[in-house]
Amino acid sequence: MMSKSGAHILVFPYPAQGHMIPLLDFTHQLATRGLTITILVTPKNLPIITPLISAHPHSVTPLVLPFPPHPAIPSGVENTIDIPASGSRSVMAALAELHDPIVRWFRNHPSPPVAIVSDMFLGWTHSLACQLSIRRYAFFPSGAFAIAFIYSLWVEMPQRKNVDNDAEMVGFPEIPNSPVYPWWQVSPVYRSYVKGDPNSELIRDSFLGNGASYGLVFNTFDGLDRVHLDYLAKKLGHERVWSIGPFLPPQSDDVGPTERGGSSSISASEISSWLDTCQDHTVVYVCFGSQAVLTNDQMKELALGLEKSGVKFILSVKGATKGHDQGKYGSIPLGFEDRVAGRGLLIKGWAPQMLILKHRAVCAFLTHCGWNSMLESIVAGVPMLAWPMGADQFLNATLLVDQLDVAIRVCEGAETILNADDLVKFLGQVMSEKWRVRRTHALALSKAALDVISEGGSSFNNLDHFARHLYEKYAI
Repeated sequence: MMSKSGAHILVFPYPAQGHMIPLLDFTHQLATRGLTITILVTPKNLPIITPLISAHPHSVTPLVLPFPPHPAIPSGVENTIDIPASGSRSVMAALAELHDPIVRWFRNHPSPPVAIVSDMFLGWTHSLACQLSIRRYAFFPSGAFAIAFIYSLWVEMPQRKNVDNDAEMVGFPEIPNSPVYPWWQVSPVYRSYVKGDPNSELIRDSFLGNGASYGLVFNTFDGLDRVHLDYLAKKLGHERVWSIGPFLPPQSDDVGPTERGGSSSISASEISSWLDTCQDHTVVYVCFGSQAVLTNDQMKELALGLEKSGVKFILSVKGATKGHDQGKYGSIPLGFEDRVAGRGLLIKGWAPQMLILKHRAVCAFLTHCGWNSMLESIVAGVPMLAWPMGADQFLNATLLVDQLDVAIRVCEGAETILNADDLVKFLGQVMSEKWRVRRTHALALSKAALDVISEGGSSFNNLDHFARHLYEKYAI
């Protein structure tokens, strides 16, 4: 524990649950190590950081700036949870308009921050930091393998030979263990790039700004990503690349749904009570993260497959947002809940995921392969059924399925429909001998994850080193 007179750091999260929560957990760790922190949010995101401020009233202070208007973002929306995933480009562009307000705040502050720690989608803060004569550290809620690939996209700018061929393959053989991917699985933010378009150029500069930043911090650990962390350090020409994950919520057993990411139709205690009635390794947990909304056709087949399979399950679903066609997305089939009553539990809204995954009754996790979900399943020792849908998820699935053998692919793509009968077959595998082997692999990986965040472990030491680096380099 360091002195409470530690350096003043500006932390700037990107307003998406999968990005905010790990950066807030990281901020909590920095605050416990004596750093003074200002955390920048827009008004509607302030409640998300309230628990952090309450836990550190003397060292964590909010900076609340208005969310800049953008023609593609509905009025009142300040977090990507309220719009389709395709809205991320617009949110990134809108937040860049905070450049001047931040500069004004900085110039008027009696003791301004000496460094910026900001999300990977806010890479423009590197040039902001340079303008302010301070240093920026990029925070990545994604793994180093995915970031190595995505960074290479923006550096090398590969294009298709045939612009109509979505199956054309893209790859970077210099990245360790990196396969090639069809064009349609490449980052949608990259695929939407249009040379000369101001938003596109802003986003490219932002991703390149991550690589130019003074340091990189990853919510990952050596057992998953060591070779890719080393690759990035070599490519960038410095050793300021820290793996400090996996982050676990403080007192994770007691954290309810509303404390982590939003409201829910059912309490954590009700979920625990229901799971307590189930035998060990008999429940499949189904959740596609805070961003994805299934089409009605996808939901129909998913519900039918769960119904026909006979397995016990928890299904967490997200309804349509302001940007979705209400008639095509997010509807639960009529009568489904009644037909599976007692065998299935339906959660509408935010799910207490770690509480569910750590329960002895859970045997598998049908997931979109978002990095946070993947890490939480790894920590819990639960093997996965992988349905990558977009962003970095196809890369994450490569790690899970092909390199770690803790998952099987069941489907790929945000609009692909997983046939009910195919789902029944996959769920049948969850009870097989091969699945027990995957559970053994998952438990070994869980031990490795828990070891690195324990005192003396690599992530624990890296976190201490990073805090000490900030403290010693910038403390007055």
